[in-house]
Amino acid sequence: MKRSLIVVSSAIAAALVLAGCSSSGTDTAADPADATVYIGSLYEPQNLSNTQGGGQGVTEAFNGNVYEGLYKLTDDGAVEPLLAAGEEVSEDGLTYTITLRDDVTFHSGKALTSADVKASVEAVTAEDSQSARKSAFSVISAIDTPDEKTVVFTLSQRSISFLYNLSYIWIANAEAGDLTQSEDGTGPYTLDEWKQGSTLTLTRFDDYWGEQAKNAEVVFTYFTDATAENNALLTGEIDIITSVQSPDSLSQFAGTDDYVVSEGTSTTKELLAFNDRVAPFDDALVRKAVYSAIDTQKLLTSIWGDYGTLIGSMVPPTDPWYVDLTGVNPYDPDLSRDLLAQAGLEDGFTFTLDTPSYDPHPAVAEFLQSQLAEVGITVEINTISADEWYTKVFQERDFEATLQEHVNDRDVVWYGNPDFYWGYDNADVQQWVAEAEQAATTDEQTELLTKVNQQIAEDAASVWLYLYPQIVVASSDVSGYPVNGLNSQFFAYDIVKS
Repeated sequence: MKRSLIVVSSAIAAALVLAGCSSSGTDTAADPADATVYIGSLYEPQNLSNTQGGGQGVTEAFNGNVYEGLYKLTDDGAVEPLLAAGEEVSEDGLTYTITLRDDVTFHSGKALTSADVKASVEAVTAEDSQSARKSAFSVISAIDTPDEKTVVFTLSQRSISFLYNLSYIWIANAEAGDLTQSEDGTGPYTLDEWKQGSTLTLTRFDDYWGEQAKNAEVVFTYFTDATAENNALLTGEIDIITSVQSPDSLSQFAGTDDYVVSEGTSTTKELLAFNDRVAPFDDALVRKAVYSAIDTQKLLTSIWGDYGTLIGSMVPPTDPWYVDLTGVNPYDPDLSRDLLAQAGLEDGFTFTLDTPSYDPHPAVAEFLQSQLAEVGITVEINTISADEWYTKVFQERDFEATLQEHVNDRDVVWYGNPDFYWGYDNADVQQWVAEAEQAATTDEQTELLTKVNQQIAEDAASVWLYLYPQIVVASSDVSGYPVNGLNSQFFAYDIVKS
């Protein structure tokens, strides 16, 4: 799970005072390079660490902006060197020798060394790490630093995704200490100030090793609901909304030259996730019955109008192992009732749905409650905060079913981990995931993960309700912002405000 977040009250006035500007966020500087860009978001970080539960918000603000990895995951999912100057891979695929760039310094002024890389990887794999990618690095048996610019990773088994996974690790100064409330990265921005419940301000780092940011400052302004965020864009207090949460609001921005509405590619899946460890959801017949009782097309239309995409499994169309599985668990209430009868639940049953309190989950929960009632299933909605969700559901596994959005690409592999919060346990899937990671070629990996994709759909391991649309709305005087929603990243350094 990439995301566990809490969004607290916003204060636009505080954002304006913090940025030292006048009353409108869309005020422009004489030179675009001196401009401040105001970014509206619903995803405030819980803290500033991606290994200690900072959540989607810290990824959105910091990934690629404040922190960088050895490799960069581009907007289209390709892996490119970033802090790595190059790599050599042994013939057996068990040794990766990575050479670092020699012109990189942290924001504190310290030069990047191999010791920083080693410490950053070890922070992700540490016992107390909350990184979603922690298990991906269990294949590392040793990290050696023969000199300040060389890191040697020795793996216990082949890992075809190793460089891809390294793109998720932020390289931080090993001597910086606690980074939950501060930072020391190598990116094009430094942290100016985080006013919790209000704004997070990033300032251009003039000693950045790469191309300078095209603006002087970006201010992430946080909102508790989409309506307030939309109003802030309409009144000029912000310049961009990173991800629109309701299509109903788009009519305010369409048909005018003042705003630009862009629809990009998303990797965010809305899930009804079962606790597959507990009755009755330990029975695939019951899970399939629930799935077939839900009109996912009607749900998608009711939430997103003409936007968004139906998916039949955890894999979005941008993943290499995507196949259309939307017909595996069709909407068919009669089939649902028949499956319930086969499972010995012809009179239905009752379960509690733990529902995050932020949009669009409450509306989704009410829709599911209504739909499932038609086949005799009673849904008791338990609304909880993001913090409560993380503790109750993700950590303690104390739930029957829950709603959650999963933002990452290539995350079907989590169904190969029976210890993950949803507890899906299929020996074949576990074997295929393991074999896919040890595959010698991408074709072998794709074939195996396609089988995983198909099997979890056949088992209705979860209900994949829809793939979010990625809709960015911006003032027409800004350009250069990202429009795709890959892994919640939002690179701000190319944004120009004219």
